[in-house]
Amino acid sequence: MNNLSGRDGDTVKLLRECDAGVKMGIQSIEEVENRVEDKSFASLLKACRKEHEHLSLEVGELLNEHFDDGKNPNPIATGMSWVKTNAKYLADPSDATVADLMTDGCNMGVKSLSRYLNQYKSADERSKDIAERLVNIELQLTDNIRKYL
Repeated sequence: MNNLSGRDGDTVKLLRECDAGVKMGIQSIEEVENRVEDKSFASLLKACRKEHEHLSLEVGELLNEHFDDGKNPNPIATGMSWVKTNAKYLADPSDATVADLMTDGCNMGVKSLSRYLNQYKSADERSKDIAERLVNIELQLTDNIRKYL
């Protein structure tokens, strides 16, 4: 485990949060992408998952440079997300429900990552860039799927 203080500490902490966020995004998309009827919507989700997977590799490489194992999403948050997704979808199995769930998830991700970017101001530029790209991916997805709400 690293001594997490100063610039390197903020860098590792931000990368860990990006790691958890990217993993949560991938899990969430995988959970719903096969339930979507509209081919364009399914294509948007698939493309977003691929972007998350690419960022996950980048985050992993940077964490390796800092000799850190990263961070998995909070199991309670993951479990609550699974329950919410399945309960809402069971009540209304539609693309609108999936769009609603994905929008909520993206908004939570944007909020969390923005908070971490402000909290870990000393993080290096590469880790900040990854966090900002992840925020932009989430914002773009919510914009692209708004028409399915």
